[in-house]
Amino acid sequence: MDKAAPPPKSPPLPPPHETALHQDDATDEDENVKQLGDCSAVYLSLQDCLINSNRDWKSCQKEVQALKACNERRNNSKKK
Repeated sequence: MDKAAPPPKSPPLPPPHETALHQDDATDEDENVKQLGDCSAVYLSLQDCLINSNRDWKSCQKEVQALKACNERRNNSKKK
């Protein structure tokens, strides 16, 4: 006679120190965004679009092009 398999166990929760690492990653990302200067707002709007569209880059082309143009202006101003 076959016995029913026991239900799968839930994965264990991560230790508290691992959660802190993810918080540090968020802080590092904030610093990287700040380095974009004037383009940081455009970058964040692109991120919002990607989140809202389930990472559909095609639906966020307006934001992609805006970020590209902002970076080109930024790079051209650095060359002067």
